[in-house]
Amino acid sequence: MTKHTAKQDPHCRITDRILAELEQGTRPWLKPWSGGDMAESRQTRPLRATGQPYRGINVLLLWMEAQASGFVSPSWMTYKQAQALGAQVRKGEHGATVVYYGDSSRTMYDEANGEERERAFRFLKSYTVFNIAQIDGLPEQFHIVPEPAPEIERIETAESFFAGIPATVNHGGDTAYYIPSADRIQLPPFAAFHDAHGYYTTRGHETCHWTRHKSRLDRSFGREKWGDEGYAREELVAELGAVFLAADLGLAVEPRPDHASYIASWIRVLQNDSRAVVQAAAHAERAVAFLHQLANPDEKKEAA
Repeated sequence: MTKHTAKQDPHCRITDRILAELEQGTRPWLKPWSGGDMAESRQTRPLRATGQPYRGINVLLLWMEAQASGFVSPSWMTYKQAQALGAQVRKGEHGATVVYYGDSSRTMYDEANGEERERAFRFLKSYTVFNIAQIDGLPEQFHIVPEPAPEIERIETAESFFAGIPATVNHGGDTAYYIPSADRIQLPPFAAFHDAHGYYTTRGHETCHWTRHKSRLDRSFGREKWGDEGYAREELVAELGAVFLAADLGLAVEPRPDHASYIASWIRVLQNDSRAVVQAAAHAERAVAFLHQLANPDEKKEAA
């Protein structure tokens, strides 16, 4: 764990929180229950006060906060945003921490030429937001929770989305995987899945792997063999990419029992690198944005 620096470094605070859940055998980006109604198992992306969705690691942070506190609404805002709307955060309420990258520079001495140079760098900053369930006096529109679209529309949306992705997908057998050398996705037949959601979320996972190819996002993490650290990092990217994509397409994600070994490998990676989960979420968001651009070339996704 990284407790000795957790107070100073947002990366450490985020990593420690996610590690604590993983060590309990829970994937914190998924609901820990299985709803009787498939619509109840869906997760939507958290929303800003403007209605724009959060991206990257902030999606995970706010999902975890909503689950822990029982918040139903996906909408969050800062204290000042609430005040600007004539509303007030209730006394005693505790906010959730989200992060963003700031830019700065510092003067460095270059020994090679004996000169001082300005070097830019990015750093992670944090701020606090509150769920609308913690705020009194908000306009009525903030209390309207969108009803899920009819099942057939959701699945048609997923079908249309994947039809726009120019990946080679073969169906057959009983396992799902992506083969980089052949640049091909292999999936079991549609009928082999328990439900349509399982098929599309599995396809989303493998399609996120498909984005790693050198002709696309060129993502390797130094992977050399099955099960090494690079493999674990890539699986974490595909895992997060799949749940982000499921949220965008209105699909329910069920925890898979065969992912216990993945959890163990992710714990090892996060214990050794406090920045790993933030970076994985950023890579996942980049992969999902890449897929959205392919499927909907006229639609522009907002950056994290």
